[in-house]
Amino acid sequence: MNDRRCIVTGESGDADMLLRFVAGPDGQIVPDIRRKLPGRGCWVTGTRANVQMAVSKTLFARGLKTKVIVADDLADQVDGLLATAAVQSLVMARKAGDATSGSMQVDKAVRSGRALAVLHAVEAAPDGVRKIDQARRATVHLGGPETMTFSTLTLEQMSFAFGGGNVIHAAVLDGGAGSAALRRLEQLARYRGNDGFMDAAR
Repeated sequence: MNDRRCIVTGESGDADMLLRFVAGPDGQIVPDIRRKLPGRGCWVTGTRANVQMAVSKTLFARGLKTKVIVADDLADQVDGLLATAAVQSLVMARKAGDATSGSMQVDKAVRSGRALAVLHAVEAAPDGVRKIDQARRATVHLGGPETMTFSTLTLEQMSFAFGGGNVIHAAVLDGGAGSAALRRLEQLARYRGNDGFMDAAR
């Protein structure tokens, strides 16, 4: 693979912290969210600000050493693809038994120490969030693990991920598929400048 060096910052990093882009057959820059597309790629540190900088300063052509076409809304495209990848990873986690939904189930998962992260739909009412936060704090107070919280997905996206209904609260659980989903959620939150992401309760 090519050196994972950001074409904006000039710094190298782990693949999970970077976004890969390739040029399609027509020269159009394509986000390679899953890092599987063929061809020479270039890397951008995974934030919206860096993608926008790469677009405005025409850094993709320099990074790929060829003439390319870059969509003005590339940053929005990446956001949408990252959100879709996060939702799909939650579908897989749910099917593997590594994710659960509903306030009571989330509370139980947090207090048992199995929850890797808690998810609240962006439309979630403060009272519902507060009740689960109490469980998170109580678990830490009793010596249990800290649990991250994300509020990056909409009610519609959460409901799709968990098979229908109005899913407002959910939890990603310890397990292979759960860990994969957590990485996708972290990637989306990082891209958005950590908007909708809260550190573990203390």
